[in-house]
Amino acid sequence: MALIVQKYGGTSMGSAERIKNVARRVAKWKAQGHDVVVVVSAMSGETNRLIALAKEIQAYPDPRELDVIISTGEQVTIGLLAMALKEIGVDAKSYCGWQVRVTTDDSHNKARIQSIDEAAMRTDLAAGSVVVVAGFQGIDENGNITTLGRGGSDTSAVALAAALKADECQIYTDVDGVYTTDPRVVPDARRLKTITFEEMIEMASLGSKVLQIRSVEFAGKYKVRLRVLSSFEEEGEGTLITFEEDENMEKAVVAGIAFDRNEARINVKGVPDKPGIAYQILGPIADANIEVDMIIQNVGENGTTDFSFTVPRGEFPRTMDILREVQTHIGAAKIDADDKVAKISIVGVGMRSHCGVASTMFRTLAEEGINIQMISTSEIKVSVLVDEKYLELGVRVLHKVFGLDQPA
Repeated sequence: MALIVQKYGGTSMGSAERIKNVARRVAKWKAQGHDVVVVVSAMSGETNRLIALAKEIQAYPDPRELDVIISTGEQVTIGLLAMALKEIGVDAKSYCGWQVRVTTDDSHNKARIQSIDEAAMRTDLAAGSVVVVAGFQGIDENGNITTLGRGGSDTSAVALAAALKADECQIYTDVDGVYTTDPRVVPDARRLKTITFEEMIEMASLGSKVLQIRSVEFAGKYKVRLRVLSSFEEEGEGTLITFEEDENMEKAVVAGIAFDRNEARINVKGVPDKPGIAYQILGPIADANIEVDMIIQNVGENGTTDFSFTVPRGEFPRTMDILREVQTHIGAAKIDADDKVAKISIVGVGMRSHCGVASTMFRTLAEEGINIQMISTSEIKVSVLVDEKYLELGVRVLHKVFGLDQPA
């Protein structure tokens, strides 16, 4: 008998019939003798509907009140799933995040989990009940409802698994595992049987939408065994995210290709080449809580330098407004930008022990006439920024040149 934490996303909970399907799947695990905790998201599209409703009242909704509103989506689905389980003879009890006492900081709309009180869940599990918990939400020390940000239910599930010391955390999604890249772009993409935590963190941070990066980081920190499975297929092993590099890792130089269309490039030209200039440019942007990704500062010439970086496309207008305000202060000659760019990244722990991976990537893109605008690297990944119109072509040719279309 094992303790299993399962997470079902919005598409899995998208209708009464789908909720009944989830209940039947949970019942099978329970019938096998396992203790089961289920974490669920709101019905597909419900959170967006609630945000849109809030914006009809307030153009920029008050963060605290917005959390009160959008947390209701999961409250509906936990009640419905508990009812569906009871209907088929499985005892179940539902909890909102603040009832389980998922304590977070007070950063509304993007809170971080600080602690979990698992006592009530353990009592229910010992009594033979399935515990159903609302993902995405918690409560701060002052009793305010908080939410964890987009994809936060994944983080909720992993955090609960860590607190309960679960044997496995299973993330059920609309795909049957982690693929070498998005099958909608490359039909020959393969499902990976295993992927390391390092690789999965890179893939998640670079644009892969299978798992939220915070959930992977949490799993790595607390050594939670994590598996991605399909909520629409009865069979299948999915993809296991491992802590160890297996014996075949050296053969697989590149494990997968991630990409992100949500990029905008900004180039601040002719700024004084002196200490502190990077902070003067990026400080106000950080103060506005805008994340900066790729950064390049050119070698200075004639006392000036160019400073380039990328931000999420949705933050592009606000970033440009900030830079226009500080342009004179920092002494920049010109600011130009492009919000029609995309990032392509190759990821693999095998890159540590193989040279020439980056040059193969660059040569392959050059042969297709794809110009590289920016480059960023780490031990196990290489990312390039290209014109958005070349994104899918770039992913396809790289997928082929690194042999990701071949059986493992």
